Amino acid sequence: MDPTGLDLPPLAAAFVFGLLGGAHCIGMCGGIMSALTFAVPPSMRHPARLTGLLLGYNLGRIASYMIAGALAAALGTLLSLTAPARLVLQGLAALMLILMALYIADWWKGLLRVEALGRRLWRHLEPVGRRLMPVVRVPQAVALGAVWGWLPCGLVYSMLAWSLAVADPLHGAALMVAFGLGTLPALLATGLAARQLAGLIRHPATRTLAALSIIAFALWQLWTLLPVHSGFRAG
Repeated sequence: MDPTGLDLPPLAAAFVFGLLGGAHCIGMCGGIMSALTFAVPPSMRHPARLTGLLLGYNLGRIASYMIAGALAAALGTLLSLTAPARLVLQGLAALMLILMALYIADWWKGLLRVEALGRRLWRHLEPVGRRLMPVVRVPQAVALGAVWGWLPCGLVYSMLAWSLAVADPLHGAALMVAFGLGTLPALLATGLAARQLAGLIRHPATRTLAALSIIAFALWQLWTLLPVHSGFRAG
């Protein structure tokens, strides 16, 4: 445990999961980033201004992830009042990580069904985002990014399940911030670097390695829940 009370390995893992989920981010959000960039009037597309706007978008997006993580973890505190309930939540979180891995590797697309759960909320938020465009100022970009952060996303929902299981709002928020920071390289890269990064992240070998790494972590999480490790004794 580090002096802040947050476990660094899980935060590092959340960052890596965001990084490894870059293929999904490029596919789902890369087009949005391009659309937002081209919505800026041509006369205002200076490199420094565009960089500020892109950072603003992502600051707002990650802030929404942080709020969602804190809310999920706060709900977790109510649901995990007993040891068996905590084990169920932690098992659910590990299962969601495995589903995330299957999605990243393109082995199973079941998370698309999970994304459908957030579409009802998104129908109400999307018009709010549209009213903020075209974005020409950083505060606008931050506000639009904050709306964008609630876009239905199976990877985000998998991470929120983990935040739910930790049952600590500060830790849940930190997990989501770490995950959001991990997604930044894929969404900030431009030009040739973006093509190279997309090619690397979308390569089957990269996706398979990413998936196996996440599955290994999830199985380790499940292993720690076994009675001999958790100290929980049946009967």
